[in-house]
Amino acid sequence: MGLSISDAVSRTHIPATTIRYYDKKGVLPFVKHDPNGHRHFSEHDIEILDLISCLKDTGMELALIRKYVTMVETGNDSESSRQQIFLEQKHILEDRIQQDQTYLAHIEAKIAHGCL
Repeated sequence: MGLSISDAVSRTHIPATTIRYYDKKGVLPFVKHDPNGHRHFSEHDIEILDLISCLKDTGMELALIRKYVTMVETGNDSESSRQQIFLEQKHILEDRIQQDQTYLAHIEAKIAHGCL
């Protein structure tokens, strides 16, 4: 057997309801289920859950995360496509950071000039 869903929750800090939702939506095709339907996670599954959480926190759509996970499951033939997904997300994050820095500079200028 592997780790239980409560183990996965404690290791990843992803709520059990979210893990169940991801499983229902096909984002966790790698997770094993016993005859009673209980999920069992491997160490590798935990690593992928952490990555899924990271990608979700960056704003990546669940459909694209599911596509990425499916590519991981198929192996190295999809490595360039997977890298492209990460590069595109990196550019999205860089743009967001740049915009946030602009907002921060605007707020700092207001604070510095007492224009609150």
